[in-house]
Amino acid sequence: MSEHPPPSSTQIAGQQSAPQTTVPHTPGLAGYATSQSQTNSLAVVSFVASIASFFAHIVPIVGGITVAIVAIVTGFIARGQIRRTAEQGMWMANLGIIIGFLHIALGFILLLVVLFLIFVAGVVLFASGAGGSAPSPVPSP
Repeated sequence: MSEHPPPSSTQIAGQQSAPQTTVPHTPGLAGYATSQSQTNSLAVVSFVASIASFFAHIVPIVGGITVAIVAIVTGFIARGQIRRTAEQGMWMANLGIIIGFLHIALGFILLLVVLFLIFVAGVVLFASGAGGSAPSPVPSP
């Protein structure tokens, strides 16, 4: 027969001074802060779309500029939601907006360069064609 000590009459169930589990308590890892709120999903969409916009030029009709516009719009919507709900992901929303605008700006610059090269090629072709094949008029005395 095993003998157990009688419970203390002053101890109430649930108010033990020592924990009844053998699992050690770890307050947290050094350098790691736990997040109490989740990341805004539109911020993630904005960030991923801004990166994907550079690769979306191979998709017919949609293209990279359309995906960059999606990144910008969802980034602004995510920033508003993050301000209201205190969710995480403000940096993703901001980067989505910045990268989206940079992509559109690079596309506009590339368009201007292509138009300039077409203009220069047209000037060179028409200038050489006009002077080389037609005989020059001879002034009469």
